[in-house]
Amino acid sequence: MLVRDAMSTVVLTIGPDHTLRQAARLMSARRVGAAVVLDPETSGVGILTERDVLVSVGRGQDPDQERAGAHTTTDVVFAAPQWTLADAATAMAQGGFRHLIVLDEREPGPVGIVSVRDIINCWTPVVAAAV
Repeated sequence: MLVRDAMSTVVLTIGPDHTLRQAARLMSARRVGAAVVLDPETSGVGILTERDVLVSVGRGQDPDQERAGAHTTTDVVFAAPQWTLADAATAMAQGGFRHLIVLDEREPGPVGIVSVRDIINCWTPVVAAAV
């Protein structure tokens, strides 16, 4: 199975000036654990995860004052749609993260996002059938 088979093509995108509360509300409403942060000033792509929000709140920071840009991971590992799910899982395990932004060289921006949950949902029926 490939990343394109598991990824979500509906990607939540926010700007760096969104507050963490706004980001959390959007992630909660969409039932996703990450948002792609697009910064038009730097033309950069980053990711803000539920863990980033949790760490900020745990430090006592105000989610109504903290901006997504200050908590965004910009040193991102990207996946390609043609990667195998094993490749994606390996990258996640080695990097210690649970989401990969999916880029396709033929498209200008992110084409999807794949999470550990997406991979598990694809692998579970295959593993169950093999047992």
